[in-house]
Amino acid sequence: MHTPTPNTKPQKRIRQRLRNNPTPWEHTLWQYLKNSQVGGFKFRRQHGIENYIVDFYCQKAKLVVELDGSGYYNSRQI
Repeated sequence: MHTPTPNTKPQKRIRQRLRNNPTPWEHTLWQYLKNSQVGGFKFRRQHGIENYIVDFYCQKAKLVVELDGSGYYNSRQI
């Protein structure tokens, strides 16, 4: 099984910028996900997986949550 490479250094500034400027929806959901409030699962915000930065990631559950995917509606991303 392939193990993704997480949080590469070239993405660091981008991840920090995204964490410091969340959308209203990301901010609201983070209030519920932080501090392992959901079933004791730990979530990370703006987590890098290979070439992607996902909004929320839970390693234990192998779960990725993407909230505002309008940036994915272009032909290259599809």
